[in-house]
Amino acid sequence: MVAGFVLTSGTLNGYLADINKQAEDMLSRLVEQMAERESVTEELKANSQMEWVARMNNIRSRATEIVNHDIIYN
Repeated sequence: MVAGFVLTSGTLNGYLADINKQAEDMLSRLVEQMAERESVTEELKANSQMEWVARMNNIRSRATEIVNHDIIYN
């Protein structure tokens, strides 16, 4: 059991920092990939800000769900 070892070895903060870094990196990568694949570009942002915001919020939400499932909850 990793959690028990981490708690008893005094490395909890380091472990949590590593998980946080992995989650942030994965989220950033997923948002970038999804935005590119769905043509959510700087051009869209310049021409239709509200659509860009709505689409980016949707992408971030989906990416967050993936990160939570793959890294946080597992």
